[in-house]
Amino acid sequence: MKNPENYKKFGLLRWEDGKDHSLPQDFADMLGWKELAHKVDKEYSRLSKSGNTLVLCDNYGQAGAINFYSKKGVKAVSFNADYINWFDLSKEYKNLIRIKDSSEDELEKTGAFFKHSAIADSVTSPYARGKGTIIFSFEDANIDIRKRLQDEIDKMKDQWKK
Repeated sequence: MKNPENYKKFGLLRWEDGKDHSLPQDFADMLGWKELAHKVDKEYSRLSKSGNTLVLCDNYGQAGAINFYSKKGVKAVSFNADYINWFDLSKEYKNLIRIKDSSEDELEKTGAFFKHSAIADSVTSPYARGKGTIIFSFEDANIDIRKRLQDEIDKMKDQWKK
């Protein structure tokens, strides 16, 4: 970025983590969006050949980015914000693309319900705030995942009522 000192003197390089970064947070938030959508499109095209594929994101920013920038018409959902109301549980999903901020134990935890599981890709742009966001691929479900999805939706909505 040219002239970072101009941004720094106004505090525009300080993110919500309290640290100064090389770009303003608003720009960094957006930088990985096209990359994420492109990589999800690629995996979605591969998985959708063998059945319905659900794209489930950690947060509404990821879901919104995929929905806006997808060239394949992907409709991502999340348990976050109003995206919780966008799930279409009338379809039986065979495959799942899971977008996560960190790997945790996702392959073991979610992979147990599918015949094949892998890390498909990740956001690699060095300036993206979402750098390192992981795209997990789960193929050929052993169960009808709609029940687990509905349970999580109900749990989240119950928490909001309290």
